[in-house]
Amino acid sequence: MILAPSILSADFSHLADDVEKVVSAGAQWIHIDVMDGHFVPNITIGPVVVRHIRRITNAYLDCHLMISKPDRYIDAFADAGADGITIHTETCTHLHRTLSRIRELGLKSGVSLNPSTPASSIEYILDVTDLILIMSVNPGFGGQSFINAVLPKIKKVKDLISEKDILVQIDGGVGTDNLGMLLGLGINVIVAGSSIFNSVDPESTIKEMFSIAAANES
Repeated sequence: MILAPSILSADFSHLADDVEKVVSAGAQWIHIDVMDGHFVPNITIGPVVVRHIRRITNAYLDCHLMISKPDRYIDAFADAGADGITIHTETCTHLHRTLSRIRELGLKSGVSLNPSTPASSIEYILDVTDLILIMSVNPGFGGQSFINAVLPKIKKVKDLISEKDILVQIDGGVGTDNLGMLLGLGINVIVAGSSIFNSVDPESTIKEMFSIAAANES
């Protein structure tokens, strides 16, 4: 399991401390939700914040662009220190071209599917994709409940990628209560925001998540 705590739920007045805390507890990635108030009804952060996060950690910076016209900003996020950039199928006219550009910049390319977007929408871009992100909430806000209707999509995505070297990530409403089930379905990368940062003890929550993952593997 790769664990990617989402800083959307972190305390932005102590962001560096929160990032260091989850990485020290074992999280390998930091998930950065970029929202523009257009594609999703919220506005969060941009490349400047990513640049500052890059200065304080060597963790993999997983930038999820929930924005319209992401092509305009891919170079800026790459320059800021992103390790991977995920874009939405729903925002790209030329999805193959945009994913190819991310790879040209030396980053891992990801493509995200909203809950109502079918798995078939990624069928023809798998040759330029390193990660498939399945949204299990409607994007825009943290703390939402998991949408169970997306569960069949996990199998469809896994069938599509077959033996390809592509990670499958899930984002939205994930916590210790459903983590084992999701790992059992073949999810590789877990994004968790409020279930970690809003818990009484984020470090203990992360350790519990890794214990669940270990039990799932045995």
